[in-house]
Amino acid sequence: MEKTFKLTGGARIGLANATYPFADLYVDENTLKINASLVGNLIFQPQDIISIQPYTSLPLIGQGIKINHNVENYNSNVIFWTLKNPDTVINEIKNTGFLDNKNAIPIPRDSKIIERQTQGGFPLKPIASIFFIVAWNALFIFDFFPVFKDEDSPPTFPGPGVCSALGLIFISTLLTLISSGFRRFILKDGRTLEDIRKLAIFILVLTGFILTVFLVISLVN
Repeated sequence: MEKTFKLTGGARIGLANATYPFADLYVDENTLKINASLVGNLIFQPQDIISIQPYTSLPLIGQGIKINHNVENYNSNVIFWTLKNPDTVINEIKNTGFLDNKNAIPIPRDSKIIERQTQGGFPLKPIASIFFIVAWNALFIFDFFPVFKDEDSPPTFPGPGVCSALGLIFISTLLTLISSGFRRFILKDGRTLEDIRKLAIFILVLTGFILTVFLVISLVN
């Protein structure tokens, strides 16, 4: 019977950080996955791993395991944060047989895993990322840049640009959760809703709450 190990925690990939509980670790005999939503979705085979070592920046709240790997398209700084003792987590990974496979006769390379690794860890297509960044900043500029405002009108906050930016993220996140067609438009090939579900729900609730508050403020004023 195949042994697996699953753990919920946080993750740091490069300089980007996902706090608890927005990252998941999954390990079986042949794969190790870190799903940190928009921070990154990483998948490794045993031969991709150089070593796994305990990592501590702050006791209890800043401890985890550091994944040293040789995948060129992934950031070299990969840390999974956990409240559990890092040595215990490493032992659980060993119990799956994953680290034993690292030193055994190399298992065949999985073409789907290689394709995922070639795409890098970020789940969104570049064109989708660029669109959201440009649209978000353009809508904020609309409210705060003087060239777009009537000189005689007093400044207002939240303005239509800020509310539109929040509405864009809210609607886009909602479509991501309910529409497979929209997901195909924004996610890289092979990525699924499970890769981003946790953070998508959080963003939906957060932007919905803030947008509601801002709209109420605007109506009152």
